[in-house]
Amino acid sequence: MQLSFPFMVAGLLVALFPTIGGAQDASNILLIRNDTSSDSQQIAAHYASARHIPAENVLPITVTPGDDIDRAAYEAQIEQPIGRWIQRNVAQDRILYIVLTKGIPLRIRGTAGQTGTVASVDSELTLLYRKLLGLPVAAPGPIANPYFLGDRGAETAKPFSHADADIYLVTRLDGFTMADVFHLIDQGGAPTREGDFLLDERATVVGDRTGDAWLAAAAKELKSRGFADRVVLDTGTGVLGNRKRVLGYYSWGSNDPAIKQRHLDLEFVPGALAAMFVSTDARTFQEPPTTWTIGAWTDPKTHFAGSPQSLTGDLIREGATGVAGHVAEPFLGATIRPQVLFPAYASGFNLAESFYLGMPYLSWQTVVIGDPLCAAFPRAPLSTLLTSPAIDPSTEAPVFYSLRRMAISAAAGMPQEAAAFAVKADVRLATGNLAGAGQALEAATRLYPKFIAGQLTLAGFYEAAALYDKAIERYRAVLDYSPNEFVSLNNLAYALAVHKAVPAEGLPFALKAYQISGGAANMADTLGWIQHLLGDQASAEKFLQIAVKGLPGNGLVHLHLAAVYEATNRHAPGAVELAKALALEPSLANDPEAKKLATSPPTGPSSGRP
Repeated sequence: MQLSFPFMVAGLLVALFPTIGGAQDASNILLIRNDTSSDSQQIAAHYASARHIPAENVLPITVTPGDDIDRAAYEAQIEQPIGRWIQRNVAQDRILYIVLTKGIPLRIRGTAGQTGTVASVDSELTLLYRKLLGLPVAAPGPIANPYFLGDRGAETAKPFSHADADIYLVTRLDGFTMADVFHLIDQGGAPTREGDFLLDERATVVGDRTGDAWLAAAAKELKSRGFADRVVLDTGTGVLGNRKRVLGYYSWGSNDPAIKQRHLDLEFVPGALAAMFVSTDARTFQEPPTTWTIGAWTDPKTHFAGSPQSLTGDLIREGATGVAGHVAEPFLGATIRPQVLFPAYASGFNLAESFYLGMPYLSWQTVVIGDPLCAAFPRAPLSTLLTSPAIDPSTEAPVFYSLRRMAISAAAGMPQEAAAFAVKADVRLATGNLAGAGQALEAATRLYPKFIAGQLTLAGFYEAAALYDKAIERYRAVLDYSPNEFVSLNNLAYALAVHKAVPAEGLPFALKAYQISGGAANMADTLGWIQHLLGDQASAEKFLQIAVKGLPGNGLVHLHLAAVYEATNRHAPGAVELAKALALEPSLANDPEAKKLATSPPTGPSSGRP
């Protein structure tokens, strides 16, 4: 089987090593709606209208609504469509915020623990910028957030832009009901700077008091910034409830033995931020029965959606405009730092910046709910150099993204001029300029013949144009520098056997590709088909059975096996395989082999069983 590869050079640079405020208007937002969810569609429409999001910045995706999603489905249905939009619009640097809507899954399924693979969809998506650069992103465990402020004061923080950070800030518009989300959106568009900050320490002296120390530090920071009369720090056994004019709230939620009820009768002002030291507070945004209240882990009858703990949705229902929660156990050290969150917000950072400045890790469990542009204490606008970065003419890519790509290429030993052509090819491919991409790749590979990703992409162009001699030349060029590159071995074998009609010449390349790949199904198909062309039907059947088992949904593999059955006079199984091939890929009906099998099955000599 001829192996195809995505015409995105960055995605083929995975083996290389890296060296390396806020949006001013709606053009810096990419809004994602799920077209299988009416809630998502209506919320996206409401937010787009409220914030004047350009129509081209609203991306529809198709994904099954629910709290959980498999990682492969997340990548195919959420991450990749968003990545393609960003590349197609050359918006790597312009997009600062990705906003998800209710109806898009919350959590990627995986293993638990501090090195587990479960993560929030939102947190995983923050690292898409790095993936667009072609950098590997490991699934297990958390990844340090480069925008995290840590122990530095809010005065040292920078407004978010891609000049400094190679991530996206991801928030979502979610809640129990559409009415809750509409209210959250409307509140975010008209925030007030009036109100108090409520910081509720845990009502026990037992256990880890680190979170209480962070709450005390938040109170100290806010007081030093002129909010002394608006900070309420509870260090006793009481509960900070039944309060009006709340601008900030942070507590232990159900982890505080004094908090036994869901609703604390808090009156949040527009623009208010809230969070809790609770492991699973954003586990779901399905609304529980009105009779449900927080309970105990030891009593399954008190659980809702797998946990007895407080719910982020209740804070949204009470009127909070921005809330952080967790889809699974983050461990205390990974929670939002209140001593960063509230001082940053009060210093002029917007909702998204404030939460992410206080967030130690990405690719982890946190979700941030709210309009990223919400800012109760707005600061001076950012320069357009940061909100609408220029295009680097040498690469045709946004300047900050371009600098990072060039640095990655330099670290891999690629000359600067060749690297510039490689990035230019990537941009042109993404925007549909295939002819221009081919020209750029020709230049890049001429300057740097070791550019394997570029050689392979060019070979793919030539295959598509039926310029097989040129494709073969590119495959051989790859093998000159990387003799064990099995994609090139496989494709060279197929091109020689099928397109140049010299299967004996292609056989040793196919055998080597199969062996080096560890018996990959694609390689087994190529090897089996070449054996068939050489008349060794027994060997052909052996490898094609391996291919069919590994690629049961691939029509061409079934077609190849059908041809082997017919070559050995086994018409019934041949007809079955042909039917499977055409059912899987109806376009194969135009394949010469399929036409031959359908009209005049071969009945010649066979080395297989009758």
